[in-house]
Amino acid sequence: MNVHLIVGFFILGVSLAYADDDDKPVTQLLGFTRTGTVFLDAKAQLLSGLQTIILTPVSLRAEFSTYGLAVNIQPLIELRRRYLLALTEQGGALGRFKQAEQNSKRQLDLYREGAASKRNLQVQQAQWQTDKALLDASGVQGKAIVDEALLNWGRKLTEWALSTDADQLQAFLSGSKTLLQITLPVNKRLANTIKSIQVEASGNRSAAINAELISAALHTDNLAQGESYFFQADGSHIRTGMRVVAWIPEQGENRIGVNIPESALIWYLDQAFVYIKTADEQFHRRRIEQFSATVDGYFVGNSIKPGEFLVTAGAQMLLSEELKGQIPNEGD
Repeated sequence: MNVHLIVGFFILGVSLAYADDDDKPVTQLLGFTRTGTVFLDAKAQLLSGLQTIILTPVSLRAEFSTYGLAVNIQPLIELRRRYLLALTEQGGALGRFKQAEQNSKRQLDLYREGAASKRNLQVQQAQWQTDKALLDASGVQGKAIVDEALLNWGRKLTEWALSTDADQLQAFLSGSKTLLQITLPVNKRLANTIKSIQVEASGNRSAAINAELISAALHTDNLAQGESYFFQADGSHIRTGMRVVAWIPEQGENRIGVNIPESALIWYLDQAFVYIKTADEQFHRRRIEQFSATVDGYFVGNSIKPGEFLVTAGAQMLLSEELKGQIPNEGD
């Protein structure tokens, strides 16, 4: 019989003997390994805590990342204060104007009846003109504040700030919401169907939270030079002044693939791998060329197919055993 074949049977026999011994380490319960593949019996799988899941198909829309800033709304609050003050002044000017108008009409009637002098009529008409000018000036002042707000904050935020109740601003004032200004790269656009995006201060995609679109901004970041938009997000995660990373869906069709948990992905020689269970006692290491971070782990559009058994716990152990099996014995 061929010497190599005899040695192979001997090694396999020794490994199977270890598999029957409860007192032996888990690493000795392996049958045998070859490059990219590990053979592990059912008992060893149980003792090592190895776990697998059946992959199901998922749909993911491609996305790009950009940056933004949690905006201080103090200037918007100041605009609201000025606007309310202007409304108060305009109300007073309107009241005085209406009174002057009534007095002027009364003096005109008295003058026509000969009961009032022309001088008194002229005084009332002059007062009417003065009060009308003050009313017009207060209206111009209020419109100037509205125009300033529109230029700096857009229509939606202007409506929120300059309305009489301003209920929409209370969330920002209480800190439960944070206002974000997100600036897109020059060559990117926000699709009309997008109403929310994902944001996170540290750049961790798996920890990202939802941010809701408010409106487009009329001015942009001096450095990015792209389109800019206002969003609102949970204030407990993002504070005023923080820089944030934003992930925005691309326009186009969704991609079909699978989601894998973070625990399934392992690194070897600067490349990403997973282990797929290809038989009851066989595990194959597979390289993952492209993957995208998601809230649940990673999206893989190729390399893995739905229906395959993915190792979610114990992948690092399988890699260690595979590499250990490639080290020749001293007697080889």
